[in-house]
Amino acid sequence: MVGVIQRVAHAKVTVDGRVTGSIGSGILLFVGVSKEDTEEDVRYIAGKCVNLRIFSDENGNMNRSLIDTGGDLLVVSQFTLLGDTKKGRRPSFCAAAEPDRAKNLYELLIAQLRSYGVFVAEGIFGAMMEVSLVNAGPVTLIIDSNSKRVRPKSDR
Repeated sequence: MVGVIQRVAHAKVTVDGRVTGSIGSGILLFVGVSKEDTEEDVRYIAGKCVNLRIFSDENGNMNRSLIDTGGDLLVVSQFTLLGDTKKGRRPSFCAAAEPDRAKNLYELLIAQLRSYGVFVAEGIFGAMMEVSLVNAGPVTLIIDSNSKRVRPKSDR
């Protein structure tokens, strides 16, 4: 599972001219689900998202998490994060999970994030969405649950 975290002043998602999710200060999380992802990946991404210390403390240092600040969270599904651009000019999305499986893990991720007690808004899975945001900082990070997996020596 791949996530792109952006610290935002505010953000919203619009589908067919209707706002489906909107937040104030907090995190916008774009998430892509791979074929290999499991509930363990969901827990990893959720924990990282709410606990990363990317918000400023009273001294201006990034020492506070989303939980510490009481910030909001907007989650947007984005299978293109799994795009492979190594060959040719057209990205390959072979690593992305099938839609039904991806949707189940996406919904599990939202439930896991809500279990931390943060406000979670969301886009609509599989829809063509317009995402508006004001990136605060800017602070943008990539988290990949696959990076925590132990790989066989031949893959290193």
